[in-house]
Amino acid sequence: MQMTGAEIFVKALADLGVDVVFGFPGGAVLNIYDALFRNTRVRHVLCRHEQGAVHMADGYARASGRTGVCLVTSGPGATNTVTGLATAYMDSIPLVVFSGQVPTLLIGNDAFQEADIVGISRPCTKHNYLVKDVRDLARIIKEAFYIASTGRPGPVLVDMPKDVLVSPAEYNLPREVKLRGYHPNYEGHPRQVESAMRMILSKERPVLYAGGGVILSNASAELAELARLLAIPVTTTLMGMGVFPGSDPLSLGMLGMHGTYWANMAISHADVIVAVGARFDDRVTGKVDEFAPHAKIVHIDIDPTSIQKNVPVDIPIVGDLKDVLRKMIRHVKGKKEAAAYREKTGAWRGRIAAWAKTHPLTYKPAKGKIKPQYVVEQIYKVAKGKAIVATEVGQNQMWAAQFYTYDMPRTFLSSGGLGTMGYGLPAAIGAQVAMPGRLVVDIAGDGSIQMNIQELATAVQFKIPVKVVILNNGYLGMVRQWQELFFEGKYSHTRLPQIPDFVRLAEAYGAKGFRATKTEEVHDVLKEGFAADGPVLIDVVVDPAEMVYPMVPAGAPLTKMLLV
Repeated sequence: MQMTGAEIFVKALADLGVDVVFGFPGGAVLNIYDALFRNTRVRHVLCRHEQGAVHMADGYARASGRTGVCLVTSGPGATNTVTGLATAYMDSIPLVVFSGQVPTLLIGNDAFQEADIVGISRPCTKHNYLVKDVRDLARIIKEAFYIASTGRPGPVLVDMPKDVLVSPAEYNLPREVKLRGYHPNYEGHPRQVESAMRMILSKERPVLYAGGGVILSNASAELAELARLLAIPVTTTLMGMGVFPGSDPLSLGMLGMHGTYWANMAISHADVIVAVGARFDDRVTGKVDEFAPHAKIVHIDIDPTSIQKNVPVDIPIVGDLKDVLRKMIRHVKGKKEAAAYREKTGAWRGRIAAWAKTHPLTYKPAKGKIKPQYVVEQIYKVAKGKAIVATEVGQNQMWAAQFYTYDMPRTFLSSGGLGTMGYGLPAAIGAQVAMPGRLVVDIAGDGSIQMNIQELATAVQFKIPVKVVILNNGYLGMVRQWQELFFEGKYSHTRLPQIPDFVRLAEAYGAKGFRATKTEEVHDVLKEGFAADGPVLIDVVVDPAEMVYPMVPAGAPLTKMLLV
């Protein structure tokens, strides 16, 4: 049976199990939207901006573990996806973005709404395609999903000229994908695992350093089992929040620039570090020359290019984290070496506990001012620790990482590598679509929320009950903090004197709005807002001078933290 390219596109998505597409229509993809109108298997969520659409697909993917899907038109529709693609690429999130393109014969002629999105997106996608023949469309769609979701995940872009979408062809979705030169290695080498375990068991000050790769490989249970078998303290990156229960006694919390004092001290004094699905980025290492000077490093990752990239590694292990961690567990489970190791490292855990007691995460109350850290604590309390939390970027992001305890993976959604302001609201919407029975909260700042505030209309239209809590301090807070600490308090263009009335703005969109201006109001306002039907925006006016601590200044080692 012959179909048009547009019909092939919609059927292929349905046959691949895609349940929702986030998108925005335009001339180059009108035939697809016509086919979607006649389809009942694939739901479409109409966004208000293409960047928001990609962030929604991203939040959907992070919360569910499935590949997110986005559909946009040519030209500006395609170019508006670049920030979302780069966000997903930096954080290894599986997405497939489909863009329309002008007809094949017009490519290169500066046609109306033409853009070389394949060339533009090449540095920020795992792979991309320009479909030149409708007979290749179904195969390319299947390949795109395979590439996006296997190995180290990432975004894939498929650019589809309009003539391809209107041309007829037989529908032929291949049963399997075979790509020359693309063969991710999933099995960690047994001898490398044995070498790593010998090294770990010979040391006395171990730290497990876990990143977002553990979440992506669904290996949280294995990580926790290994940590508890050997009583190894666990610290996580921002992307790894929730990969190991934050309430567990072995949890050190986050490390790095705004990490806990005891996590940074532990990593700096460890004699062996086991890095699992993390990439030693600059926000984690601080001054690289002085990072973990006493430690041997075991680095486990499915992406061989991530190993040895930023720091020297003693034992590299390439493979799927679940496979490697299971092999490590088998090496010690039920054996006397595990009990002996737990006893040998007891003094180390005591030393870390002393660091935690000396400099806990804290803040100084101020009369008449709401502390943003207190708001995050109350979000945790009202939500009973069971919310999926998305964040914007800035101080709000760091307080959400520090003062909310994440016990489960896929409950903290944030732009880590790219640091994209405006990420949180659309990501929260995508997460809510993926997990309709869960409470989803976006912890935002008054600056970052305005980057994609238009997506509140999407939430209202589709009755997506996300809750947005704005830590409203009247500044671009993190930039202001740097100006105060390193630029002699000269607040150059970081004050936001023209902040909208967020309660009235929410109501204008058709959402519910709440506000707290006193500390004693915060709990009840959050409780009322979280219980309300539909999307909610809660404006909390917080202390404008509050800073994020601990803080490691740029270029300093992790031990040189600025503290409260």
